[in-house]
Amino acid sequence: MPKLVALYIRSVAIGFALAAVFLGGVLWLDIAGLRGLIFGSSMGLVAAAMLWVFNGVVFAGVQFAIAVMKLAEADDGPRGGTRAPVTRPGELQPVRIRSAR
Repeated sequence: MPKLVALYIRSVAIGFALAAVFLGGVLWLDIAGLRGLIFGSSMGLVAAAMLWVFNGVVFAGVQFAIAVMKLAEADDGPRGGTRAPVTRPGELQPVRIRSAR
């Protein structure tokens, strides 16, 4: 299996696990009365599944984006420097001219 596919699958698994923890926390803390709505409805299981899947998609996307950004090679170039402008020979430079007024 290609490394990128394995990375994607791992990110999706982490994202959906985080979504399950998030949904558990929302239900445990009864945020916005969702626990009462989900447990009091005959379609509560569908609502909980939709919350888990939709949050899982978002969290998986964030996990994958973070993982892909971490793949970037470290920039070993020079750090810092001076604020002096870089001038090249033969390049035009601005000249201050005083007004006669």
